Amino acid sequence: MQKAPTGILSISSAAARLLALLSLGGGLSGCSITIEGVQSALDPRSSIAGEISQVWWAMFWGSLIILALVIALALYALKRRSRPSRLGHNSLIIVGGVLLPVVTLSALLSYGLNIGHDFKSGSAAPAELTIEVIGKRWWWEVRYPGQGNGPPAVSANEIHMPAGVPVEFALTTTDVIHSFWVPNLAGKIDMIPGKVNRVQIQADTPGVYRGQCAEYCGAQHAWMAFYVVVHPPEEFEAWLRNEQAPARTPDSTFLRQGRESFINTGCGACHVIRGVEGAVGTLGPDLTHVSSRLSLGAATVDNNLGTLAGWIADSHTMKPGNLMPPFAAFDGATLRAIAGYLESLE
Repeated sequence: MQKAPTGILSISSAAARLLALLSLGGGLSGCSITIEGVQSALDPRSSIAGEISQVWWAMFWGSLIILALVIALALYALKRRSRPSRLGHNSLIIVGGVLLPVVTLSALLSYGLNIGHDFKSGSAAPAELTIEVIGKRWWWEVRYPGQGNGPPAVSANEIHMPAGVPVEFALTTTDVIHSFWVPNLAGKIDMIPGKVNRVQIQADTPGVYRGQCAEYCGAQHAWMAFYVVVHPPEEFEAWLRNEQAPARTPDSTFLRQGRESFINTGCGACHVIRGVEGAVGTLGPDLTHVSSRLSLGAATVDNNLGTLAGWIADSHTMKPGNLMPPFAAFDGATLRAIAGYLESLE
């Protein structure tokens, strides 16, 4: 096999990816993400998530009661041979096999349907903000309405929303069925091609919460996650103004070289960077403010200079099967320049 030239990354070697990371000085030890609580429906941080949690606990305690009754009936059946039975065969079947399941399951069904209706309809107050989320293989496109007469803000794999404000989510998908689920904040709702499902969520407190696709959608379903960042209302408005703005202009020769390399190597055919001529692609995530995001690859790895370089060189070593091709032929200078430029896009 012919040896690759010095400075060239080989797609077949994991060591090459590590070399790319270390050459940038970024490594994998960037800022870790602090998530409020855990990704669990039993750690509710909104009113509707609290109701869903209550359904789970009601089913849990109800199942324990039913289990205790079944064990009691089993013990009764074991002892009835030695004692006269006061309970006839028909009565036992009617009570244990008909009345008990009908009563308990009917009560749980009614309770669950009421909670589902509340989840779908949201709070009594009308939503103050609508966020569009589009599921794709295997990442999330997120769109926010523009402030004033400005264009909408577009992001990826990360949702920002204000605390204490009812927010409507308009959910759809461009390929297969996905399922939108932020267990700390709400229940699951399917994302179906050609249909827009809507749900209203109001987060109680600021924090970072993890969400997940809850419907098997292909090879990287397990790594199709996202973060929900809940801000105080004033901070959210400032974040949205920044997100709506075009990309910052490079302020050094090194960053300008990175922008030129991004365009000249064809990255702009798949990715848009608003305000940059030649970066108008829509196949991949919008990269206008990519450096401000917590993660890369739909919450696969933390976002820092090192992981940016590794993802550009060969994203399949981090997330096998994703739809971005590897760029192993980039020399070290080109890779550093592109990664440095993207890291400057806050």
